Amino acid sequence: MRHTTPTILPPTGDLGGSSKSEATDNRAAESRAGDSRAPRPGRLLAIVLTGQLMAVLDVFIVNIAAPTVRADLHASGAGLQLVIAGYTISYAVLLITGARLGALLGHRRMFLTGLAVFTGASLACGLAVTTGQLIAFRFVQGAGAALMLPQVLSLIQRTFTGGSRARALGAYAAVLASGAAGGQIVGGALVEADLLGSGWRPVFLVNVPIGLSLLILGPRLLHEPAGPPRPAGPPRPRAEGPAARRSGLDLPGLVLLAAAVLLFTVPLVLGQERGRPLWGWIALGMSAVLVALFAAYETRLARRGGAPLISPRVVRAPGMPLAVIRIALGMAANAGFLFAMTLHVQGGLGYGPLRAGLTFVPTAVAFGVVGLNWQRLPARWQAVAVPGGFLLAAASFAGTGLVLRGGTDGGPWLLVALTASGAGLSFAYSPLLTRTLASVRQQDAADASGVLVTAAQLGLLTGVAVFGAVFLGATDGTVPSAGASADALWVTCVALAGAALCGVLMSLVRRVGNLR
Repeated sequence: MRHTTPTILPPTGDLGGSSKSEATDNRAAESRAGDSRAPRPGRLLAIVLTGQLMAVLDVFIVNIAAPTVRADLHASGAGLQLVIAGYTISYAVLLITGARLGALLGHRRMFLTGLAVFTGASLACGLAVTTGQLIAFRFVQGAGAALMLPQVLSLIQRTFTGGSRARALGAYAAVLASGAAGGQIVGGALVEADLLGSGWRPVFLVNVPIGLSLLILGPRLLHEPAGPPRPAGPPRPRAEGPAARRSGLDLPGLVLLAAAVLLFTVPLVLGQERGRPLWGWIALGMSAVLVALFAAYETRLARRGGAPLISPRVVRAPGMPLAVIRIALGMAANAGFLFAMTLHVQGGLGYGPLRAGLTFVPTAVAFGVVGLNWQRLPARWQAVAVPGGFLLAAASFAGTGLVLRGGTDGGPWLLVALTASGAGLSFAYSPLLTRTLASVRQQDAADASGVLVTAAQLGLLTGVAVFGAVFLGATDGTVPSAGASADALWVTCVALAGAALCGVLMSLVRRVGNLR
């Protein structure tokens, strides 16, 4: 990947009487002397994407280790669900706040702060001796990720332009969804290796040396990028705005949003085991009400000159509402497919952790290759990349279910289907992310990144909950035979194909809207 490396020079203006040639010489000398300190986009991208990959892997790496965790800590079913989902819940609840804190305090500072919290929590998870401790530390891990990950998109937005930005966003997209499959692979390898009899603990401890390395390199290689000037303190309200809004954190908005996300995620995570009780449906309904109240409050606050948690201007940017839905849909299909396939290959086909993880290599490789190279396609092909990607994903889901019917291992056709699923999901996601962020003003990058990453995260959680429930419901919650598991997977793959076809229809709706 090629990146230009700009040198940030002092502003040209009144130089205290120096001649133009002297000013030029001075700037050149300063540039040469400060080369080691100059922002280097390639190094910045490597640092932030490594942190991104580490955090995304952690969402999925625990899935493979879950049986070992349960046996070692004697965790109940609900306890195990919270070990897996505690990270996701706190991550989803705090993402928007993490994005806002980055805009207020500096994206570099908040990235490193979140990285430190995440690394420390990973160490604590690896040393936990009870289920309760592990659940608590997983929530802290999610909080660290929520501080760290929104800064990645913002730093990319403010560091890269043009083709370099498209390539950087392609790398970001590849890391985001390839981490889902990569987490299964790494988790399987670590659990099966059983290093020094440590069982599941390395799936958390592996983050510690990586995080410490980034914390050592980050302060030297990460720089707050050039961009629209950001005030040193919180943004000041307009003249007519109340003084109470000077904090810029919008605490009422944060409380409303956090409550809405919690009421949405907790029933999805715990409802399946409890048979979808009435309280779960009530919580989902209350979540919808709080989302409406949050939107009304944010709009009113913006009109009064305050600093809303999510700017209505960002939400109403061209294509943003539909992009949020399609990103969530794509990530839901991705997570649901991986979850159901993991249950099938380990339960139905009897694969060990490592072999189960390696099954997803074609999906991860295809997603990464497409994410890095889709912008090289002719413009007319790029225009249909998103609907074409959803269509290819739908075909791959149906194909996977077909080749595995009857309890077989699918042979080479499974390799084809899994490769197609990774390519299709990447075509559906990567161009969509790039185009949506291109439609947002640069000063709104933090809010936009928070919205899009939250949509992706809620999509991942929803996919596991919804399509996982389809698979588990088709097996009646028992350990199925190979044939019964294959039948359940077929039902799930049909549902996944239907969801992907909805992504195709949304693209058609947008095209009709543009024609009008």
